Amino acid sequence: MAQPPPVPRSICLLRLSALGDVTHVLPLVDTLRSAWPDVALTWVIGKGEQRLLDGLPGVEFIVYDKQTGLAGMRALRRGLRDRRFDALLQMQVAARANLLSAFIPARRRIGYDRSRSKDLHGLFINERIPDRPGIHVLDAIGSFCEPLGLRPQPVRWEMPVPAEAREWARAQWPEDGRPALLVSPCSSHVRRNWFADRYAAVADHAAAQGWRVVLCGGRSQLERESADAIQAAMSSPALDLVGKDTLKQLPALLERAALVMTPDSGPMHIANAMGTKVLGLHAASNPARSGPYSDRRYCVDRYDDAARKYLGKPAAELKWGTKIEFDGVMELVTVDDAIAAFERCRADHGG
Repeated sequence: MAQPPPVPRSICLLRLSALGDVTHVLPLVDTLRSAWPDVALTWVIGKGEQRLLDGLPGVEFIVYDKQTGLAGMRALRRGLRDRRFDALLQMQVAARANLLSAFIPARRRIGYDRSRSKDLHGLFINERIPDRPGIHVLDAIGSFCEPLGLRPQPVRWEMPVPAEAREWARAQWPEDGRPALLVSPCSSHVRRNWFADRYAAVADHAAAQGWRVVLCGGRSQLERESADAIQAAMSSPALDLVGKDTLKQLPALLERAALVMTPDSGPMHIANAMGTKVLGLHAASNPARSGPYSDRRYCVDRYDDAARKYLGKPAAELKWGTKIEFDGVMELVTVDDAIAAFERCRADHGG
């Protein structure tokens, strides 16, 4: 009989960004820690992503700032001079991450299957995860445990949310029985973003049903301008929390909502991890691959329409993971689509 692989003493995870993708790594961390409570886990991660996950039990974070370029990679190598990991899980195929992985000393270097590889990914690894087309991003990340001899456990998130973050979130609006529709209007991919007047129309519809409308987002100029435009187009009042929360407070804020309306974005996946229902707005990306993992019943899916309009073929004929990020693609998502999704949620959960 074949001998099981030896239990690793140390594993390095490499996933720098983005907020949604590092959220997808949490179930893998849970699988590894459940199987091997004593394994030393080190995660090389981006700055903002580390702020989100700071306090994750049993994980040492090493922050790599992409602004530091090659000098930062050399500094990382110096910091690891006396260490050698039993395995590196190289979970990002971008050129920067591939190059950075070369500065991490590890015996086994596990990366993506050939179909998902790009930017010379294969040169930096010596093992690959199974090739399973048509699966969600989270399931692909979860399969990184398989070359180590494990099977993914049932998906569970342990988002580290401190008590003071939940206290802050509770202080933002009263517990008066009104469900909250939280609108997080911006993705870092601007062609995935919807339009202020359409957000406003859905928000007004929710307000007419007795819901509280809350706007959230970061401190960028785009997010501020988007929130201002939404409020200007609304006939009902909204609670404006854009730029007022920290990355540690964001999960607690999303947790308080009854429903989060957002394009394919980090807040979509954080909300899902916190158990909140998501009204996802999809045309530029495929919700089956990158939508809210646990529940996509309240998503708007115009991905196939986008494929036919912009690429001349149905979505089923596209390579899995194809993005359709064309100017105007989100015009395919209508106000009626989003109101219908909102009403499906309201019918299922009340409010």
